[in-house]
Amino acid sequence: MKLTSLFDVSRKSALVVGATGAFGMVAAETLAGAGCNLALTGGNVGSLEEIKNVCSKLGSKVISINKRPENEEICESIVSDTIKEFGSIDILVVASGINKVAKIDEMDPEIFSSVMNVNVTQSWLISRAAASAMKKQNTGGKIVLVSSARGLLGHPAGYTAYCSSKAAIDGMTKSLGCELGEFNITVNAIAPTVFRSPLTAWMFEDNDNAKKIREGFLTRVPKGRLGEPEDLAGPLLFLVSKASDFYTGHILYADGGYTAG
Repeated sequence: MKLTSLFDVSRKSALVVGATGAFGMVAAETLAGAGCNLALTGGNVGSLEEIKNVCSKLGSKVISINKRPENEEICESIVSDTIKEFGSIDILVVASGINKVAKIDEMDPEIFSSVMNVNVTQSWLISRAAASAMKKQNTGGKIVLVSSARGLLGHPAGYTAYCSSKAAIDGMTKSLGCELGEFNITVNAIAPTVFRSPLTAWMFEDNDNAKKIREGFLTRVPKGRLGEPEDLAGPLLFLVSKASDFYTGHILYADGGYTAG
């Protein structure tokens, strides 16, 4: 076997949920560049069409689905639309998620519930729909969820909702990995720390406040730098390709060693 064939996902059908978010855009461009057929979902129509155009220019066949995985019916329709267009669903990447920060005594219960709903329940719903379709296809499949270093570590700045949701994703990854293994469906998660995105751009800026916060954070990162989008592309390609066929229920920390120390 040629080593390059281990990472060949060309002509595979991939669904990226939350394609307009920071990790979703990385996932979409990575899979497009690798030759996948792509179904991209998101709630922002303008941003969704932008990432669709970027992926199309990379040579991928792409459809956009302007939906969020808010309930069972929508999730089933997203998967159905993907299969209708491409004939199958081979890869699911769930990149949607939110974070709302507040100390526990200042956070409304509704805010906590909203973070858990988007990050956990909606991930479960779309995974459920995709796994059901993959089992019927009887050809296996790859599911990749998005966790965070904060699923393992706490944070003092009001992250109870976010940390709890990502810890739940870790548990979901392990449980689904056990449950779906017999169907040749792998379930893994990528858990990044801070990486460059529109939301974190301020941490990369050349000003005193950003430098102070960045330097304090980097004392915990053995690699001595913040993450770049390409640091997520390689792990993703591994987890959706044949190269990871014997890996399931695994949390892959893309964090420069942050969680190791």
